Amino acid sequence: MKILIVEDNERVARFVTRGLREAGHTVEHASNGRDGLFLAASEPHDVIVMDRMLPGEIDGLAIIEALRKSGNRTPILILSALNDVDERIRGLRSGGDDYLTKPFAFGELLARIDALGRRSVDQGAERTLQVGDLRMDLLSRRVTRGSRAISLQPREFKLLEYLMRHANQVVTRTMLLEAVWDYNFDPQTNVVDVHISKLRQKIELDGERPLVRTVRNAGYMLSEHE
Repeated sequence: MKILIVEDNERVARFVTRGLREAGHTVEHASNGRDGLFLAASEPHDVIVMDRMLPGEIDGLAIIEALRKSGNRTPILILSALNDVDERIRGLRSGGDDYLTKPFAFGELLARIDALGRRSVDQGAERTLQVGDLRMDLLSRRVTRGSRAISLQPREFKLLEYLMRHANQVVTRTMLLEAVWDYNFDPQTNVVDVHISKLRQKIELDGERPLVRTVRNAGYMLSEHE
């Protein structure tokens, strides 16, 4: 899933971001309300993790209310050090879908995010990606080609998901580094090429139509067409 974290505490943000990425999710982070509202309103996300108290004029509840008024129905988990009943009620009535108090166990946070992601799927959000006979179930994280199941490591899954979401488009190595590895490598690194090679070995067995094309001096393209 693609998850947005709006959290001003850098230690908490790093802890949550690292854990979610290790679990195979794509994560964006905003450290203040202004940036959080911009990212939440301008890009699609599967779940938003929203700190209740943020610096500046726009706090977490103001962001949630603005999103709901605009018709944005992305599931939102509120994180807050305010744990009395009235505050929890206020957070849920503002448009939050769940409320978790600080300090929290990461395992519980992850379970709540997964539950919100399933709820989003149940309400009609995108669940599967398909290119030719290659199919990816975003909820179960199962990948198949025809009747053949394909086992992928978390990084390989993220790489394939990005390629499938941009099927029939050329994606550069820089785009892949930023989307799949979440930070910038040395531009001379061959990490993308190595992972593409491993991915090809898994999704393109002997006799199967090649799906991943190398576009010279540009990058890669996933397509069922020659």
